[in-house]
Amino acid sequence: MSYKYPLPINEPVLPYTPGSPEKKAIKEALEKARSEVIEIPMYIGSEKVFTGNKEPVSPPHDHQHKLGYFHKGDKQHVEQAINEALKAKAQWAALPQEARASIFLKAADMIAGPYRAKINAATMLGQSKNIFQAEIDSACELIDFFKFNAYYADQLTSIQPDSDENTWNRLDYRPLEGFVFALTPFNFTAIAGNLPAAPALMGNTVVWKPAFTQVYAANLIMEILLEAGLPPGVINLVFTEGPETGEVVFNHKDFAGIHFTGSTEVFKNIWKQIGENIHKYRTYPRIVGETGGKDFILAHESAHVEEVGTAIIRGAFEFQGQKCSAASRVYIPSSMWEPLKDFMFKKLDEVKVGPPEDFTNFVNAVIDEKSFNKITSYIEEARESPDAEIIYGGTYDKSVGYFVNPTVILTRDPFYKTMCEEIFGPVVTLYIYDPAEFDNIVETIDKTSPYGLTGAVFSKDRYLLEQVSQKLRNAAGNFYLNDKPTGAVVGQQPFGGARASGTNDKAGSIFNMIRWMSPRNIKENFVPPRDFPYPFMQEP
Repeated sequence: MSYKYPLPINEPVLPYTPGSPEKKAIKEALEKARSEVIEIPMYIGSEKVFTGNKEPVSPPHDHQHKLGYFHKGDKQHVEQAINEALKAKAQWAALPQEARASIFLKAADMIAGPYRAKINAATMLGQSKNIFQAEIDSACELIDFFKFNAYYADQLTSIQPDSDENTWNRLDYRPLEGFVFALTPFNFTAIAGNLPAAPALMGNTVVWKPAFTQVYAANLIMEILLEAGLPPGVINLVFTEGPETGEVVFNHKDFAGIHFTGSTEVFKNIWKQIGENIHKYRTYPRIVGETGGKDFILAHESAHVEEVGTAIIRGAFEFQGQKCSAASRVYIPSSMWEPLKDFMFKKLDEVKVGPPEDFTNFVNAVIDEKSFNKITSYIEEARESPDAEIIYGGTYDKSVGYFVNPTVILTRDPFYKTMCEEIFGPVVTLYIYDPAEFDNIVETIDKTSPYGLTGAVFSKDRYLLEQVSQKLRNAAGNFYLNDKPTGAVVGQQPFGGARASGTNDKAGSIFNMIRWMSPRNIKENFVPPRDFPYPFMQEP
């Protein structure tokens, strides 16, 4: 039977204006979460696993406060999670597609309704996101992933081959043979939910390891999925160290695929491990990954100053630049520089930095001390470099929370370190070019870094926009004309890049869903032949 799925519509972003019901609800949710200290278990099969080996969970903007503790596991728990995933596989895979989809559609509606404030509060506190960044992530994007993925899965499985006379051909959309490993990052609750959910929707069972700095919201995602009816063992959530998890997962004969978002170096090491162990596997694993970026904004002299300046501020400093799509290198024509600098500095002076519970703060804390130290090392190196100058910000403080103030570096070298390397913090580097050298700067952009994730071009010249779009065709998997290079929306801008930025399998699209199935073609012959000779064998 064919079912008509609900047509997905992007979840509206609530404005959280003063006095609105949603603002009242989020403030209450924040207060409640702040008042509790919770115990966060691993979810393996039907069990909540409390190991007693507890690690604290604290807000990055208030690292002395304890939101709770998560129970850390070891290799034994990874093995148990794999066993539970394999045990649940046959029954889950046999469940009709629409039945699996209904679970995620229900979870989406739960997040849109009764869980909206709670999951936003968890993301605000656990990952130090202001309410707008939490709303577009943990509420809207996660809802969209669940709804659009179900719709894409239906579209995909409706594709069937042609048949001729006396035969019927059909495709059986099987899940992968084995289990899928989902390795998820700290920065997006929606990504953390989507990476295990997308393969599961297609009939796979999953072992999910989130970043330790995202465990607080990951726990809530599991609670929602289980309440929505997800059977035990379909998604197994473990809190284990990366190397020991990989040692078990990538040596297991039933490893069938990885859904990854994280650093380029980690992904390269994973790919290497899989290659070295390829002889051990039952099947060739699917490797799907979205990694780093060194994302650019290119301004042409025809661009509007205020539009470029706003794109820099939002693209570089929203969520403290902790987006793989964040603008971190900018190319400005010298004819625009003085008015742009005046506009940008004036606006940056209005930016407030502090905890997300204060809704007037635009910038919050970076995720942890390790990140804080990495970001500030780039700032200090630029402070001492003859090729760079800190022209705005450059200050930081970790006494209460891991706060790095928005920092703007001006460099004389288009290949200076902060123009090439991913920093993952609120630091943007500008290079001023001669407008007569515009074509050369386009070539420079294409070869400056190994990444190819996002990029933006600002110009009022339509011919020029098309020209640059073609020249930078491989420089970004998500390319923006007169817009900042962040904020991809599920169903509108399928997200992902190539080069060192990943496999470009486009999260939030049908292209990603096809990676989690292994089609089988079935040919049925209604009139089988009863003798072997063919007509050509006859002689007159």
